[in-house]
Amino acid sequence: MRLFRRRSPAQPHEAEPVGDREVSADTSVDDDAADMVENGASQPVGLRTGGPWDADEIVVPADDPSYLDLGGLLVRGRENVEVRVASEPEASQVSAVMLASEESLVEIVAFAASRSGGLWDDVRAEIAQQVHIQQGDAAETEGTFGTELQVQVPAQTPDGKPAVQPSRVVGIDGPRWLLRATFMGAEALQPAPDGVLEQALRDVVVVRGSDAMAPREQIMLRLPEGAIPVHAQQA
Repeated sequence: MRLFRRRSPAQPHEAEPVGDREVSADTSVDDDAADMVENGASQPVGLRTGGPWDADEIVVPADDPSYLDLGGLLVRGRENVEVRVASEPEASQVSAVMLASEESLVEIVAFAASRSGGLWDDVRAEIAQQVHIQQGDAAETEGTFGTELQVQVPAQTPDGKPAVQPSRVVGIDGPRWLLRATFMGAEALQPAPDGVLEQALRDVVVVRGSDAMAPREQIMLRLPEGAIPVHAQQA
């Protein structure tokens, strides 16, 4: 796991030991950067009225410090949100991005799709089938981003007792891509359209690129420039 901890301008930029194979980078948004975004430095240029955005729909200046560049995804820093990225040891390729608040977490993965769209309908049905194979429950509901899945799968507590692990899986069909977002924690049970994680998800920009990709192929991610690996320290 690699972690990017968002800092306030008052905090010094330094690597903190937070876990195995983790990294830390300064993704704080200062007042000038906030004003830049407020005044239109990053503005939608397409026809859709809400994010997540395609790279062709929104202008994000290359030097905008409010965004973290992960290659296939641009993630905007927000107060009280940590951006965590998972990668293999000794590798610079990122496999997933997670946005975490105090009580919830959302994992984000982007995939290529056809121009005709509609991939989420197929993927949603497949997820539900897999959940049922695991003796879990998956129910379709209507949410902020359209049809989503409320999922509950069998799990165990740390002391071995049977439990249920809830999650909420959202799919957003974009221009030749599908963004899958899995909410865990409090927002898996109680969606919060105005909450910080859903707002952070709306800020995400998908950089699909023009290369030919097979539908369902994961859009490549990378560690941002300047990421500093840190090692876990035992308390």
